[in-house]
Amino acid sequence: MEPDSDKKHFWDKINNWEEELLFLKSIIDKTELIETIKWGGPIYVYDKKNVIGIGGFKNYFAIWFLNGVFLKDEKKRLINAQEDKTKSLRQWRFTSKEEVNEKEVLAYINEAIENEKQGKVIKATKKEAIVSELLQKEMDKNPALAEAFQKFAPYKQYEFLEYIETAKQEKTKLTRIEKVIPMILENIGLNDKYRK
Repeated sequence: MEPDSDKKHFWDKINNWEEELLFLKSIIDKTELIETIKWGGPIYVYDKKNVIGIGGFKNYFAIWFLNGVFLKDEKKRLINAQEDKTKSLRQWRFTSKEEVNEKEVLAYINEAIENEKQGKVIKATKKEAIVSELLQKEMDKNPALAEAFQKFAPYKQYEFLEYIETAKQEKTKLTRIEKVIPMILENIGLNDKYRK
C-alpha cells in the first residue's frame, strides 16, 4: 500500500472497494465521458448530461446508468434498485474485481453514451403536480413568501410540496408548513443540507 493509503477517497468511506473503483475508473477513462463529482460521488457526463456513476456500498460496488432503462441489457446485468421509485436508473453490481469484464462494461457504457447522443430520456412524466392549498393560503397572505418560493428550482418546490402534502393530518401539514416557511424565506431548500 502507498504511504497515503489511509487517505481513502471520500466516496469510499464505507467499504474497502477502493482498488475495484479505481479499476472501474480506468475503464471509464477509455470513453469520452468526463468525470464530475455530484451527490458526493463520481458521476460521468457527456455534453453536461449525467450518463453513469460509480460507488461502493457495504456488500458490493456498482456502476449505475442514469438512463439505464434504454440499454438492451442482453447479458441481463442490470437491476432496478428501487422498483417502485426508479423509472430510468439501472445498477450493475459487482462483488469482486474479477467480475468486471472490461469489454462488456465498455460496451454498456458506449451504448449509454450513444443513447444520450440520441436524446433518449424518459420525459419526466410531470411528477403529479402537487398542490398544497394550505401553503397557498400562506403565500396569499404573504407575498414575500410567494416570491421566495418562486425562486426555487421546480424540483425544490416539489420537495417542499411533497413534504407538506405527504402528512396525513391537517395538523401535521400545518406544523410542516411552519417549519418550511423560514427555510423558504431564507432560500434554503428542504434537502440542501444533504446536497453539500
